[in-house]
Amino acid sequence: MEKEDLLGKNGGEVKIEDRDLLGLTWNEFGRELKDVSCLSGPMVAVNWSVFFLQIISLMMVGHFGKVALSSTAISISLCALSGFSIIYGLSCALETLCGQAYGAQQYRKFGVQIHTAIFCLNLSCIPLCLLWMCLGKLLVFLGQNPLISHEVGKFAVCLIPALFGYATLQALIRFFMIQSLTSPLFVTSSITLCFHIAFCWLLVFKSGFGCLGAAFAIGSSYWLNVILLGLYMKFSSSCAKTWVPISMELFHGIREFFGLAVPSAAMICLEWWSFELLTLISGLLPNPELETSIFSVCVSTTTTIYTIAEAIGSAASARVSNALGAGNPRSARVTVFASMFLTCFEALLMSSIMFASKNVLGCVFSSDGDVVVYFTDMIPLLCLSVIVDSLHGTISGIATGIGLQQLGAYVNLKSYYVLGIPIAVTLGFWVGLGAKGLWIGIMIGSISKLVLLSFRLSCTDWKMEARNARERIFHGRLLTEDQMSKVEQLGKN
Repeated sequence: MEKEDLLGKNGGEVKIEDRDLLGLTWNEFGRELKDVSCLSGPMVAVNWSVFFLQIISLMMVGHFGKVALSSTAISISLCALSGFSIIYGLSCALETLCGQAYGAQQYRKFGVQIHTAIFCLNLSCIPLCLLWMCLGKLLVFLGQNPLISHEVGKFAVCLIPALFGYATLQALIRFFMIQSLTSPLFVTSSITLCFHIAFCWLLVFKSGFGCLGAAFAIGSSYWLNVILLGLYMKFSSSCAKTWVPISMELFHGIREFFGLAVPSAAMICLEWWSFELLTLISGLLPNPELETSIFSVCVSTTTTIYTIAEAIGSAASARVSNALGAGNPRSARVTVFASMFLTCFEALLMSSIMFASKNVLGCVFSSDGDVVVYFTDMIPLLCLSVIVDSLHGTISGIATGIGLQQLGAYVNLKSYYVLGIPIAVTLGFWVGLGAKGLWIGIMIGSISKLVLLSFRLSCTDWKMEARNARERIFHGRLLTEDQMSKVEQLGKN
C-alpha cells in the first residue's frame, strides 16, 4: 500500500492500535468524559431550541380558539411524522461519513460530503412536499372533520419552506458538531429562538396571517439559523480546513450518502412512528379523552427528557466516528465507556427528580383532577422509561458512529413492531390496563432494543471497525494485517 493510503492527505499520521482497556487510566477516562460532556451540553440547548420553535408557535396559535389549536397541532404532528422525522433520519448518515472522514484528516472529503448531503436532503424534500400539498384532501378522504382537515392542509403547505430550511440546517449542524465546534451552534440557536418569539408574535397577531403566520415564522427561523451558520462557516478561520467551494464533485457521493441515509432514516423513523401510532391507538380506548391525554402527556414528557440522551448520543457518535476514522479503536472504546457513564448519571438524576416531584408534576400539564391522579400513577413507569430510553438513545448514537444503521433499523422493527406494539395493544385493550398497558408494551419494546444493541456493542471488534472505516474512506482499499503493522510503525500515540 502506498504511504498516502496510510496517512491522511494532509499529512496527519494514522495509527491503528489495539491495546487492552485494562490499561485505561482515570486521567484518560476523565479527559474523554469531559470532552463528551463539553460536546453534548451545548447540543442539548441546540436540540431544545429547534424543538421549542414549534411549541412556541403552537402556544400563540392557541389564542385563536379550539379549531385553530387542534388543526395546527395535528398539522405539526403529521408534518413531523411525514417530513421532519425523515429528513432528520437521513441527515444522521453524516455522523458516520463525515465523522470518520474528519477523523482520518480527509478534510476536503468532509466538506464535499456536507455539500452532497445538503443537495440530497433538499432533493428528498420534493416528494414530501407533494404529500403535504395533498394532506388536507387526504384527511377528508380518511373521514376526518372537513373544517379541521382544510386548515391542516393550508398550514402544511405554508410549512413547506420550513422543511427545506430544516434539511439544510441539519447538515450544517452535523458540520459543526463533528468538528466539536459547538459554540456557533449554541449562539445561532439562541439568536434564532429569540428572533422566533418576536417574529412569530408579529406574524400571528399583527400581520393578518393568523394561524398561518406561525408556519411562516417557523420557516423563517430555520432559514435564519442556516444563514447565520453559513456565514460563520464561510468566514471563520476555525472552518478554513473543512470549508470547500461547491463543485460538481458533490454528485459523486450521492450513492454513498443514500446508502447510509436510508437505513439511518428507517432506524430513526421506526422508533418515532411507534409512539405516534400508539397515541392514535389510545383514542380507541374506553374514555378516549382521558386515555389519549395521559398517553400524549407521557410522550411529551419523555421526549423532552430524551433530548438530553439524544445530545449525548450525538456527541458519542461524533467522537466514535472520529476515532475510528483516525484508526484509533482504543479511543473509540474509551468514548463508549465515558458516554455510557454520563448517560447513566443523567438518567438516574432525571428519573429521581421526576419521582420526587410526582405529586406536583401532573398539575403542570392539567388542572383536571382525573388527569393529575392518572399521571401521578404513571410516574414510576415513566421513571423506568427515562432510564431505558436514555441508555438505548446513547447506544444508538454509538451505533451510528460505527455505521450500524442497517442493524439499528432491523432492531427497531423487531423491538417495536413485532414485540412492543402487539404487547401494548394486548395489555391496553384485552387486559384492560388502558394507557398504562400501552406504555408498558412500548417500554418492553424499548428494553428489547436496549438488550439487543447492548449485546451487539459488547461483541464489537473495534480494530475491525477501524479497518472498515478506513475502507469506507478510501473506497475499498482495505488494510491488511501486514499493512496495519506498517501503520503502527508510522503512527504515534
